[in-house]
Amino acid sequence: METVQKHTPRDAHFFLVLFKTTFIISAFTVGGGYVIIPLLKGKFVDEYHWITDKDALDMVAIAQSMPGVVAANCSIILGYRMAGILGTITALVATVLPCLITLTIISYCYDFFIQNEYIKMILKGMQCGATALIVNVGINLLVKQCKKKLILPLLIIAVTFIGSVWMQWNIMELVLADGVIGFLFMRAVKYN
Repeated sequence: METVQKHTPRDAHFFLVLFKTTFIISAFTVGGGYVIIPLLKGKFVDEYHWITDKDALDMVAIAQSMPGVVAANCSIILGYRMAGILGTITALVATVLPCLITLTIISYCYDFFIQNEYIKMILKGMQCGATALIVNVGINLLVKQCKKKLILPLLIIAVTFIGSVWMQWNIMELVLADGVIGFLFMRAVKYN
């Protein structure tokens, strides 16, 4: 078993190692932000010993509760924990850069993709499938609320649906109003 070289913020190579490691993890992680979490733990807790298991769990909990992409939130917290603002910038740039490179390459090939009939058919199929999944989730949630036989959640669903589809109300205002109503009137155990 080889000895792991520990880097500290005082080490001249620390930022290079932080950038390289975070970049590689981000570049080869497919499946979303939650997939990146065990890889970050494996490198920064188990291999480099820069943070503890408890720090990693706290980081994940905070990253999940913050708005935005979980991988970027983890990088921000990790970088700040390791080396302040400069560490944050280093880790965040290294996390976002692989995505930007990939999207840039795809954007240069966009005309090819958009004009290719096979790609068009694949994208249309994916749109239909995604629509079906969203409708399925909506129906399942509605059925669960109907089984509970509680008036307030059914009223919120009906008013939100009618307001969005027929009245053309702003969806963000509807979500905000639903959240306020839930906070004020749905604290009872029967709503959980």
